[in-house]
Amino acid sequence: MLKEISLLASIFAGITIVLGGIVEGYGYGLSLGTNWPYTRDILQTAAKKDPEAIHRISASIVGLISLAFLILRFSVVSLVGFLGVVATALLGMATLYVLAGKLPSFFQGLHDIAAYSVFATYFVIFLKGFDVNILHFFIYAVLPPHFLYFVIFMGGVVTGMRKMKFQIGDVRKPKNWLQGAWLIHAVLAAIFVIALVIEALWIPLLLTIAEVTVGLLVYVGSNKNPVKPGISVGLHQLFSLLIVASLIYYTL
Repeated sequence: MLKEISLLASIFAGITIVLGGIVEGYGYGLSLGTNWPYTRDILQTAAKKDPEAIHRISASIVGLISLAFLILRFSVVSLVGFLGVVATALLGMATLYVLAGKLPSFFQGLHDIAAYSVFATYFVIFLKGFDVNILHFFIYAVLPPHFLYFVIFMGGVVTGMRKMKFQIGDVRKPKNWLQGAWLIHAVLAAIFVIALVIEALWIPLLLTIAEVTVGLLVYVGSNKNPVKPGISVGLHQLFSLLIVASLIYYTL
């Protein structure tokens, strides 16, 4: 039963991440202000299809499941999952202040890493059980030439610098930190693609090629309408999740 519930936790963690992309894509980043984690009428706001409210409720469901896991089956991996949820929640609060211009953008990058770590942890539990060495995947995700977590981090930094309202602009001759951050994100993504080719991980490679394509659509959309770049941001997160899931499946 716990194994099946871990899949549910992973799914809700993934839904939360995609909802975060939808929040950015349709300009709902500060729809609830900097109130955290809830506002008094969050359920009513969610009923009105506000993705930021639904995002926070979905995150709360993941938190409740992670707490249940910690109580019912205490282990290193369940502790990692719970701490990941706590870190994601606290960094989610910090992200609101990034969007409000009160904290630096790297907090957004750390938030994204924490969120993806929660998704990965519960997906690993589903595939391998509670005795798996979760550190194996995390080490894989940061060691050269993979750079997976660095790609995710820099994507979050770009989002934080944009504050869901600024254009990225022409990156061919970067004139500001935002354009420089986007270029670093793109270079790390290219290195990640090369690493997948070298390791002959073909399914993750195909997903990454699709991800890069969607990422270019996000770039175009952010320049065309920086406040509401559209569904491409949510799709960008979805393909990132599929890449992480495929790497876990093929490398553990």
